[in-house]
Amino acid sequence: MARRSIEVDGDRWVVYPSGRITVYDRDEFALIFEKGTGPNRVRRVSRFSPRGACRWDAALAELSDDYLSQLLHASQIAGTSPEAGYQRNRG
Repeated sequence: MARRSIEVDGDRWVVYPSGRITVYDRDEFALIFEKGTGPNRVRRVSRFSPRGACRWDAALAELSDDYLSQLLHASQIAGTSPEAGYQRNRG
């Protein structure tokens, strides 16, 4: 699975596609933002519509770090998202 790593507000976040397929799988993709590990792990979810590439791996590779940062700031907590299995953050 394609992954990216970005730094936002001094924190390191790993970004990767959720892998969940919806009826909109050609129009938009869900990204999981993950910070930390174990019980202190924080996960957030955001959706975006790619411009150009249709495959999620190519679309993720095309995104700038600044745009990923904007998506993170507009994201929702994992506990409210089907893409993250409604899993609550433990930390």
